[in-house]
Amino acid sequence: MSENTGGAGNWTLDWPTSRGDRIARAELKRTPEDFRVFEDLGLPGFPVEGSSGGNVNGGEHLCLLLEKTGDNTEYVARQLALLSGCRHFDVSFCGLKDRHAVTRQWFSIYRPGMEADDEAFIAQVVDRWPVLAWTRSARKLRRGDHRGNHFEITLRRVAGTVEDIDDALYELSTLGAPNYFGPQRFGHGGANLDRALTIDPSKLNRGGRKGGKKRGGGRSGSGSQDSKNVLYFSAARSWLFNEVLGRRVAAGNWRKVLDGEPGFSPDSDPVATGPLWGDGGTEAVSEQGAFEREVVAETPGLEALFSVTRMKPERRPLIAIPGQLHWQWLAEDILSVSFWLAPGQYATTILADIFELHEGAKDPEQ
Repeated sequence: MSENTGGAGNWTLDWPTSRGDRIARAELKRTPEDFRVFEDLGLPGFPVEGSSGGNVNGGEHLCLLLEKTGDNTEYVARQLALLSGCRHFDVSFCGLKDRHAVTRQWFSIYRPGMEADDEAFIAQVVDRWPVLAWTRSARKLRRGDHRGNHFEITLRRVAGTVEDIDDALYELSTLGAPNYFGPQRFGHGGANLDRALTIDPSKLNRGGRKGGKKRGGGRSGSGSQDSKNVLYFSAARSWLFNEVLGRRVAAGNWRKVLDGEPGFSPDSDPVATGPLWGDGGTEAVSEQGAFEREVVAETPGLEALFSVTRMKPERRPLIAIPGQLHWQWLAEDILSVSFWLAPGQYATTILADIFELHEGAKDPEQ
């Protein structure tokens, strides 16, 4: 892996796989129906699909479970705000879902004192998207609130040995894959990383409030720019994590807990983690801390972003193990795969540890 100094087009966007080489090729997302995502909310008081909680729970937020096809999450949120007549930030969700896919996810809409109008409003929404369940809640949905996501994916034009693919999928179900952030996070050709190099980190409002006043909610347009800057900052943080993980995958020690792993104790179940960079860099010390700092120092432009943000360093597991992994050959070159992932893990990245994937449609969003 070569040194990255930053700049247009000078970004690693494909990292080592657990086997060194991918063992097969496949086409992904020929149609939206080939990629299905079902949000597993897992919050108490929310109804299951096909039912409604009505106003039993009470609360100021109307929560809807929608099915969407061909629409990205933020577009649906904006349209719900227009239908409801509320501000765009009064509509919330747990996470972004793919656009070119069939996805089912929850949205919360701030509608205090409007319970009597819920059914009429839902009827308007149904004209745009199927409403699979609904309820009222005392709090809005927040990023990462959901328990996880269930995926049902059809891979077409699969080229590879069936036995090798079956073995690799079994290994994936037991040992997992490198927990990389997906390349879509970095923009086309790393454009989000290029933009990260141009922002003033001292102006990033990561704490949500400064001087007692909440920023980013006005109509001046500054809130939109703040959101973009946070997106670019997050891309930089994610890319640095991928760089560290990629080096460890190449070295063959990504499943091992190294000396200096934060939080390690003889009484705990050790988990290998990597850095989500922050003010002060990494929480790792000793061998692991020195290694992580060495890797990040190779990209000084991104490293400098974290010097004044006061963002606390965090950790992310290096291994992603999909739950409930099942697969079935529908034809000699068509493979159906289903599995569950925790929030922040990427289905396409997990599959890319085995397959060289070619998308039948672009514009993924996870």
